[in-house]
Amino acid sequence: MILETDRLILRPFKESDAESLYNYAKDPDVGPMAGWPVHKNVEDSKRVIREILSKPEVYAICLKSDDKAIGAIDLKMHNNTDMTDKEDECELGYWVGKEFWGRGIAPEAGREMIRHAFEDLLMNAVWCGYYDGNEKSKRVQEKLGFKYVRTTKNLDLPLLLEKRTGHSSILTKEDWNLLKNSR
Repeated sequence: MILETDRLILRPFKESDAESLYNYAKDPDVGPMAGWPVHKNVEDSKRVIREILSKPEVYAICLKSDDKAIGAIDLKMHNNTDMTDKEDECELGYWVGKEFWGRGIAPEAGREMIRHAFEDLLMNAVWCGYYDGNEKSKRVQEKLGFKYVRTTKNLDLPLLLEKRTGHSSILTKEDWNLLKNSR
């Protein structure tokens, strides 16, 4: 499936995205804030595409102008999220390359994924989270209408071999409909 916004195409990752993915995922300010290690080389990015980013409901964030992957966005459902165990709820995850921060790309991609979750996948709630210190992600969630639910200390981040404090928020379908109708 391919999703579109005014400026973006959200599409499945291809192995040919590895070089572009590596270009942004090697930045130590990107992955570790989201809970995953920096990519070491293009081969590492190819492996991540094959093993992680080729799952259902995982999309490359691409500018319409050049169709190059500048980030990723996904919906984790069913047993792939620890935020909910309900079949009609999912978790939104996202990141964009540092050179695209502050341009409204994450909120734009997030709005489309939330629409997709509620209208196409018939979810009743979308969860989202961020770790202490990731104020940019917190602001994206606020822009999207998420409401704070809880803080959890000592969350395991197995890919980084550390523990962190995480903050969880939720956007219900009811709240989303109110937001959508007020725009």
